[in-house]
Amino acid sequence: QVQLVESGGGSVLPGESLRVACLASGDMNALYTWGWFRQAPGHDRTLVASVTSLGALYYDDSVKGRFTISRHKYIMALQMDDLKLEDAAVYYCAAKDGLDLRLIDPQYWGQGTQVTVSS
Repeated sequence: QVQLVESGGGSVLPGESLRVACLASGDMNALYTWGWFRQAPGHDRTLVASVTSLGALYYDDSVKGRFTISRHKYIMALQMDDLKLEDAAVYYCAAKDGLDLRLIDPQYWGQGTQVTVSS
């Protein structure tokens, strides 16, 4: 069993930066994928970025060039630069066994952290 706990988030102005992190505990497989989803009110939860244990990366087109996902041992982080109004959402850390950059049906979820972008 794997537990995921997010930290970071907060409220910023458009153009500013924010970092969210996810701490994993428990038994993760040697091959795994984890990443960040986000969900704004009235919208579906969508994948923002993901990274595999082998270092492969995925970014949604809406965040390419602005967001950077990284991982080190049991911590995964998402650096969000040049934030836009449309980036406001609850951000969820998710993980699954195996290599799947699309993170279809993650086995594990964090509780979510709020990112607010408003002028």
